[in-house]
Amino acid sequence: MKNIHELLARLDGQFVSGSDAGEITELVYDSRKLTPGCAFVALSGASFDGHDFCKEAVEKGAKLIVVEKDVDLGDAQDVNVYRVADTRVALAEISAAYFDYPAEKLRVIGITGTKGKTTTTFMIKAILEDAGHDVGLIGTIGTLIHGEMTPSGNTTPESYVIQQAFRQMVDAGCDSCVMEVSSQGLKMHRVAAIPFEVGVFTNLSPDHIGPNEHASFEEYLACKAMLFHLCKVGIFNGDDPNFKEISKNATCEIRTYGMEDSDDLRASNLTLEHEPGYLGIAFDLTGRINARVDVDQPGRFSVYNALCAAAVAEHFGVSTEDIKKALHTIQVKGRIELIPVSKRFTLMIDYAHNAVALESLLSTLREYHPKRLVSLFGCGGNRSKLRRFEMGEVSGKLADFTIITSDNPRFEEPADIMNDIETGMKKTDGKYIKIQDRKEAIRYAIENGQEGDVIILAGKGHEDYQEIRGVKHHMDERELIREVLEELKAEGKTV
Repeated sequence: MKNIHELLARLDGQFVSGSDAGEITELVYDSRKLTPGCAFVALSGASFDGHDFCKEAVEKGAKLIVVEKDVDLGDAQDVNVYRVADTRVALAEISAAYFDYPAEKLRVIGITGTKGKTTTTFMIKAILEDAGHDVGLIGTIGTLIHGEMTPSGNTTPESYVIQQAFRQMVDAGCDSCVMEVSSQGLKMHRVAAIPFEVGVFTNLSPDHIGPNEHASFEEYLACKAMLFHLCKVGIFNGDDPNFKEISKNATCEIRTYGMEDSDDLRASNLTLEHEPGYLGIAFDLTGRINARVDVDQPGRFSVYNALCAAAVAEHFGVSTEDIKKALHTIQVKGRIELIPVSKRFTLMIDYAHNAVALESLLSTLREYHPKRLVSLFGCGGNRSKLRRFEMGEVSGKLADFTIITSDNPRFEEPADIMNDIETGMKKTDGKYIKIQDRKEAIRYAIENGQEGDVIILAGKGHEDYQEIRGVKHHMDERELIREVLEELKAEGKTV
């Protein structure tokens, strides 16, 4: 039971009817979950409007209804109806109160940007935990508390779910939380009522622009910039072309990282490290931290991810030695994840599942001058065909050899999707083969791996399933690789 007065204490609204006397049994924002004695917050969405269900909420015994516009409650009398300017902001504030403001007991780090959010959150988590912090995580992969993962439908879940997760973290003994903050999460006020200690900006490029997301790049940027009105310290990629625009109205302290002399934390003297089965990068840190560091992940973007993680760790008082140690051993599942398979070639798993990500990944790996760069990927069903054409063309141009296979076909035929990828491939001179079964495709890649090859399995990353005809079947590429290696060994073949 929660006191209505306490739930509404931080809101600027007024009662249309009733008062704040009494208690509620539950907080609900989904009309399908209405229960007697609950508080119902009516949210307006792109394809639904919770205000249409307010009468039903009263009939089912809701004790408090929070709205942002007039509603018809029929013959209902003496109903507590509270009106606010924005019910999404109200849900965030009420959720925080409902769970007794758990974020105020955590040091919360929010990370926003187009690319690198997931990798950076895991890097920060690893460094802080090595230094003795107990860290929860919320992001694309899900919510992670003490090794237990709860999947999430959104990069940044609804505000109620976030506050519930914060409560679980506090109860589990966590002292901090690192979370991905999407532009949609900011636009829909899912992170309102969170007192971020640190806000992070990684980079920005056109993405998520369309009818159901952002109307323009300008709106996309403006939504990202909202994070820096919610945090005490803002840590920005000072080299990103959009840094000045996204930080110009920030109300937080501003710190930067990058490779320019003007950045507060800088990387210089980059050295690519390459040996059979391993790709990494080393560089000098100067500014707020001074050290030579090695990162067990390849490419220039890994330097930016490491810089960002180091900047946050420095804010938390982590020693330089602990930062160096953590960066040298960090591996993020499904993000340029090295899988030890052979001393002759390098095998990696990455989540790159669109043309921009695949191009960035393959271009990065090209810098290591592999004997051959082999790209294995598929595309999701019931998605734009343009993505398939583009990914095929990118791989055809940048990879020496491409293995076209199946990803999540959903309700489409895998062969049709692969044919669309092939259409893009045929715009190039790239060599390729089509193998529909993903395990067989992986076996082909491993069995035919050559001295000095770099093989990338793209598209699945952290995912451990394959979606076919609406059903998710368990499929983890790490397990498939182990099975292939066992089969080859049983056949007397070595890799």
